[in-house]
Amino acid sequence: MSATQSPRILLAGCGALGTAIARRLSAFADVWGLRRHADLIPAPIHPLQADLGDRTSLAAVLPDALDFAIYCVTPSQMDDAGYKRAYIDGLDNLLTLLESRPTPPRRVFFISSTGVYHQNDDEWIDEESPTEPARFSGQRLLEAEQRLKQSPIAGTSIRFSGIYGPDRTRFLRMVQEGRLAPRADSPFTNRIHEEDCAGILHHLVMTNWEGVELADCYIGSDDEPCRLSDIITWIRSHADCAAEQPGAGDGARRAGSKRCNNARLKASGYHFLYPTYREGYGAIIDSGTLAAAPSPQVPLQSDPV
Repeated sequence: MSATQSPRILLAGCGALGTAIARRLSAFADVWGLRRHADLIPAPIHPLQADLGDRTSLAAVLPDALDFAIYCVTPSQMDDAGYKRAYIDGLDNLLTLLESRPTPPRRVFFISSTGVYHQNDDEWIDEESPTEPARFSGQRLLEAEQRLKQSPIAGTSIRFSGIYGPDRTRFLRMVQEGRLAPRADSPFTNRIHEEDCAGILHHLVMTNWEGVELADCYIGSDDEPCRLSDIITWIRSHADCAAEQPGAGDGARRAGSKRCNNARLKASGYHFLYPTYREGYGAIIDSGTLAAAPSPQVPLQSDPV
């Protein structure tokens, strides 16, 4: 590493999370953001327009001499075909192009999910726990992780748990509107604030840039797995909430029940901005992002949390 050189970083997939990561990295690096609609990429990120599913268009815009690439995409359709296009085909296209270069990046980061785990009985899990996902989403993410492991370029997968933040307030609003209520024996849930997602990438990139080797996988989840009922009860005691509606759900319809151990990430030197849901949701509530509680007559909606 040169004392004066800044790393050159590609953010492949520059949606909400990718943009947050790219903004954070732009403070010390030259960052290119790639998406199909490059006009949506804000400064100071350098915009690139291409479709990760089209290797020819991707090859035409890839910057030279990249030090790092971060793959952070969201499927355009939430079925198996959509996940395959986003995570398998797109990642393979990018890796194939990078692998063919005389000087490939020193490391590729893949944004994955704790959905690769199948455990559902309140177990603690870490990076060494078995990964046998039953759902196609977890299966495709795991397949993408394995493609990265097979690459001659060093790779690191980051398995984020449930991401929330000022622009991801659906769960908060459902509690606020009385559409979610605590239930006995609710499942464990794991969360991470979007700012910590960006902070983790900043930390890992900087750590590797300074010559420290990284693991091939990290769990990105905050310090306190907790039961859904605990979060709902805490929010109702700290925010202006409507009365619980008849038929209010518990938010657990598509959730498993496991507890994520972030010890490997913390041992690498990362310090959480929002160590638990209390600091994270508390900051959103205190910011005034949420409006006053709506009328309890707001109809229930069937969308899962």
